[in-house]
Amino acid sequence: MDDSVDDGGTGGGGGTGGGGVQSVDRAIGILEILSRRGEAGVSELAAEIGVHRSTAFRLLGALESRGLVEQAEDRGKYRLGFGVVRLAGGVAARLDLVQQGRPVCRRLAQELGETVNLAVARSHYAVNLDQVRGPAAVTAHNWVGQLTPLHATSSGKVLLAHLDDRHRARLLAAAGLDAYTPHTITSAAALDAQLGEVRERGYAVTVEEYEIGLNAIAAPVRSYEGEVVAAVSASGPAYRFSGDRLHELAPVLVAGAADIGHRLGHPG
Repeated sequence: MDDSVDDGGTGGGGGTGGGGVQSVDRAIGILEILSRRGEAGVSELAAEIGVHRSTAFRLLGALESRGLVEQAEDRGKYRLGFGVVRLAGGVAARLDLVQQGRPVCRRLAQELGETVNLAVARSHYAVNLDQVRGPAAVTAHNWVGQLTPLHATSSGKVLLAHLDDRHRARLLAAAGLDAYTPHTITSAAALDAQLGEVRERGYAVTVEEYEIGLNAIAAPVRSYEGEVVAAVSASGPAYRFSGDRLHELAPVLVAGAADIGHRLGHPG
């Protein structure tokens, strides 16, 4: 049993040292044990993670203060708290988004003939969660899991357009307005004007702004609360997916995005 006292990481500060990392590891171990057993006492937990009872008690106190564990009716026993559900909610929401969006993305890929992606914001990027290739798609490129720039992609523009001004300014300041092609918008004023158009017409387009020869269109997906939580996009080669065709197909994509939102509980 480890006799060291490792308060770092159980409190509000100093979690960057070795002791802090060790405390985090032990706290996670406690959560895993409680997940497996259902309930356990302080002494049992201390023995399993290899620390003194007093150290286990301090770790449990930190977890309890965040709602991650709670004391069972049988005093001295601990179990997972509802704070774990709150943390898992973020992942569950994304899994639900993919699950509910997949059949719509399949249908859109068939109707539009192009590659359809579902993306969400992550830090100052758009990240693609799911992809369905249409029958006319000529590339096998897999965008799933890739971080793409907000200002140079149709999905990113949709996500940016529906943020409040302060949040949007903060993300753009962190990301910058790098030029990926000669067509990339690198002017803050020009981008702001285009985002206004996105909000007004309900969709965004990019014409060779991220890659030469690649055009795309995206529409917002709203949650049951009306918040824009994702963007569904269709992309294809510029020679076939021309600027005019993007606008012609916009109603199809907007309707698909609304369908995904409806599946997530949005009444619109």
